[in-house]
Amino acid sequence: MTTLLYDGSFEGLLTAIFEVFEYRFEPAEIMSEHLQSNCVLFSEFHQVVTDREKAERVLRKLEIPLGKSGISQLLKVYLSEDTDAERLILEAVRQSVRLPRENVLENYADPAMMQIAKITKSVAREVHRMHAFVRFEKLQDEVYFAKIEPDFNVLPLIIRHFRNRYRVQKWMIYDLKRGYGSFYDLEEVQMFEPAPEQTAQLKRTPHLLHEEEKHYQKLWQRYFYKTNIPERKNLKLHVQSLPKRYWKYLTEKL
Repeated sequence: MTTLLYDGSFEGLLTAIFEVFEYRFEPAEIMSEHLQSNCVLFSEFHQVVTDREKAERVLRKLEIPLGKSGISQLLKVYLSEDTDAERLILEAVRQSVRLPRENVLENYADPAMMQIAKITKSVAREVHRMHAFVRFEKLQDEVYFAKIEPDFNVLPLIIRHFRNRYRVQKWMIYDLKRGYGSFYDLEEVQMFEPAPEQTAQLKRTPHLLHEEEKHYQKLWQRYFYKTNIPERKNLKLHVQSLPKRYWKYLTEKL
């Protein structure tokens, strides 16, 4: 068994897949170097150096049978952070190489392809919920700030939506669970990882809120309180439509 260790990036994963075929590693598994302590005993290690050209060659090879939608599915599997993500993506590539005229992702009779379909569906559902439940707060520097804590690493998948929707205002979305975020400066979106001393500030923002924001939050909360009809309360249906894990970031729930 050869274990290929990569840097955890999607390009690094694609580079590792390229080298599985390049060096004919069989059997092989791919693992993020951050999880090296979990490697199989007596496994031979191969350190992968991320190579954009190799990664792009894999993408070009896959795009012929899978199309862009298929590439998008594999990206969602990677961003799911599922423990089987590398294995599933490698298996999809292997089958695509073996069956170059078929879209192997549509072969739901295959357990690996079925698992990919299920993971993709779960990630897509989380993306949809982020579109609906992300709440921005206006800060004193007039940047609109939102905190998220999704089950999957979907921040890269929601940036385009918010960039298109909020083109004329500066905004920032920070993933508390993974410790990184995105910032739109009216021209482009940049990814950032705050310093430790800044992380505490991003987690607690009430003292950073614009006075106008505080006023509107009170109005919004009062509106929801006044429009609520206690006799028609259906908590089970409410939680089904709006899971509790999102409540702590919703202004109307504060």
